[in-house]
Amino acid sequence: MKTFCFKLYNSDHNNTLMRQINIAGLIFNHCIALHKRYYRLFRKYINAYQLMKHLTKLKRTKRFSYMNKLGSQAVQNIVERIDRAYNLFWSNRKRKIKSSPPKFRRVKHYQSFTLKQAGWSLNELEGRIRIGKKWYGYFKSRNIEGKVKTLTVKRDAVGDIYIYLSCEIQNKPIEPRTGKIVGFDFGLKRFLTGSDGHNIKSPYFFMLNAKQIKNKCRNLSHKQKSSHNRERARKELARAYRRMKNQRKDFHFKTARSLCKEYAVICLEDLNMKGMARRYGKKVHSSGFSEFVKILEYEAVKFGTQIVFIDRFYPSSQLCSVCGYKNSAVKDLRICEWDCPSCGTHHDRDENAAKNILMAGASAIGLELVRPVLSGKVR
Repeated sequence: MKTFCFKLYNSDHNNTLMRQINIAGLIFNHCIALHKRYYRLFRKYINAYQLMKHLTKLKRTKRFSYMNKLGSQAVQNIVERIDRAYNLFWSNRKRKIKSSPPKFRRVKHYQSFTLKQAGWSLNELEGRIRIGKKWYGYFKSRNIEGKVKTLTVKRDAVGDIYIYLSCEIQNKPIEPRTGKIVGFDFGLKRFLTGSDGHNIKSPYFFMLNAKQIKNKCRNLSHKQKSSHNRERARKELARAYRRMKNQRKDFHFKTARSLCKEYAVICLEDLNMKGMARRYGKKVHSSGFSEFVKILEYEAVKFGTQIVFIDRFYPSSQLCSVCGYKNSAVKDLRICEWDCPSCGTHHDRDENAAKNILMAGASAIGLELVRPVLSGKVR
């Protein structure tokens, strides 16, 4: 499956889609209320089939006739979303993983609805799409590949409308290629530190845009609530955040693509990103390590690059990459450089961790790298 995203032209017709997304939010909240009420009475939840059957009856009443303005498949998708969320909540509870059931959402914050086979048609040659009874133009940035299976209409915080087309394509399997192997360590000073000296600086997009965001936040706070000027200032702030998000995403894709072209095997540490975010806050969120790993795995499939993860509890920073001595004093994250008490080698914390990640990742796939050479090719 591959998803294509296109932005719709700004038009008065988009207000119809806005209203349909609001209706989807009302249906979502109504389903959540039904779940909670049913659980209070019978101590169990409604399954998806019962809920869909109940909504079909409600649509015939005058009070809930607004549901008919949204396609029936979109209503079914909302029920399926809630059902998946509750199933995930109960499975996490059995595994003693802390999570919460789906909650009510503000209608203005509800973002999307999904249509499957019916309710839309695509005219790719003219760059137009019909949703319901109206046609909408979109920015045709590339051609659509494969067979379109679902259409998702989504709005962002600025108020722009995007369409997401999930297509079924047949990708030819790419066999893993031969080439260089490398280990990378995520860091706060540097985005990636390579075992072969290939270091990538962290761009810190939030810090670069912090002054602009600060001014827009101040401008928003000075506006009167529920006024048009406040709404205009809110959209300006949302545009600034969207611009920063797009900059980070572009950096992630370009970095992932260049690494996959250069290396056949990339070794990474499976870090607890949520724990790091709780401890270091803005720097971790600004770098977007988790999103980068997802993009790297996506690009690796295209180039035949193998991604190897080592255990998050592996003491990569504490081990000497030359002699293997474990220095527990390096647990203190304030220590950036240290000398090995056993062999006397001077280490940079991140570079030493990257070399240890390389050795652990190589051994995980059956390769043996000799200390302190730490270089090899996959054959």
